[in-house]
Amino acid sequence: MTAAGMRGEHVRRSNLSTVLRQVHASPRTRSQLSETTGLTRTAIASLVATLVEAGLVREDDSAERSGPGRPSPVVSVNTTNVAIAVEIAADSVAVAAVSLDGSILAIDRVPRSRQRSSVEDVVHALHGLASSVMAGLGGSLDVLGIGVAVAGVVDPVAGRVVVAPNIGWRDVPLRDLVSEAVEHRWPVGIANEADLGMLAECERGAAVGRRHVVYISGEAGVGGGVLVDGVPLRGIAGFAGELGHIPVHPDGGRCRCGAQGCWETEVGEAAVLRRSGSRRSGGRRALDAVLTRAADGDAVALDALHETGRWLGVGLAGLVNLLNPELVVLGGFFAEAFEHLQPAVLDELDARALSATRGAVTVVPAALGIDAALIGAAELGFETVLADPVGSARR
Repeated sequence: MTAAGMRGEHVRRSNLSTVLRQVHASPRTRSQLSETTGLTRTAIASLVATLVEAGLVREDDSAERSGPGRPSPVVSVNTTNVAIAVEIAADSVAVAAVSLDGSILAIDRVPRSRQRSSVEDVVHALHGLASSVMAGLGGSLDVLGIGVAVAGVVDPVAGRVVVAPNIGWRDVPLRDLVSEAVEHRWPVGIANEADLGMLAECERGAAVGRRHVVYISGEAGVGGGVLVDGVPLRGIAGFAGELGHIPVHPDGGRCRCGAQGCWETEVGEAAVLRRSGSRRSGGRRALDAVLTRAADGDAVALDALHETGRWLGVGLAGLVNLLNPELVVLGGFFAEAFEHLQPAVLDELDARALSATRGAVTVVPAALGIDAALIGAAELGFETVLADPVGSARR
């Protein structure tokens, strides 16, 4: 192929990716695609035809006329294309089949023993869950890839879990292990679960259209993600966002990471259970019981959540002053307990954040709830095809 031909092929591949990404975000008419990409309608028609032929999108010719001329067909993704999304948390593992439009078609979430099971055992269990989820759907589905969300420090480029204190893992080549388990049939991506939760909320949840966002997710551990002017904050080694380990209480308890007084020790699962008089090893069921007690007006449970909200606000005040976000999204358990946490969180922000930064920020619960990390993980599974829709990955 000549140099000009190679450039032309590169441009076409880029344009196909741009069109598919836009339709992946939401259905668009051909006219809208032309307006947002700057490409001619003739070019859009050709690109859409290629994506239809590849089985990635479909067109609805019944669109109503919105102005002079012929109606513009609506282009949407073909929902038979799915990603297998995986979440590995401290006390649970989950697998979901997520359609290319971001909807969860099927999900299976099971408790995980707090005892440090081997990585191989976890991967084996996940393979079984994935097989069960896909078999339950039946029909003809095209798996595009696998995305894995992990509660820990992850090197997404190398595909390794560097350290996951709440899971008990260190230096685990997880991408390779998952790829081997599925016989290398699909591309596999891994990332930190909070980073993926933020990605999902920014693309399909509470933070759509926002460019300066702090996302905090609370479960057994506390993770977070930061969006600065529309770009995720990664840090030099890709490990930025370990917000659960910012120091907030110099005389506080010892964290599982080895440090003392981390934010996680004051707002994580163990802290909530300790304050509520619950068994600290009770896990997700014990947290649900605290919420039930609070809904019934139990004073001890309400006080426990208020104190947790106070410490949540203390940490958030520092982040708000440092990052000046427009939106703070609380995910995981924090989203479920939002009505009980919110008053104390806002009181602390009012008392501790600078008036200029405090006045610019809104605090909201995650719209996608506990499924945010899975929906974000699916984006990893889609990425190879989104980047090169008709490339070698689909041949």
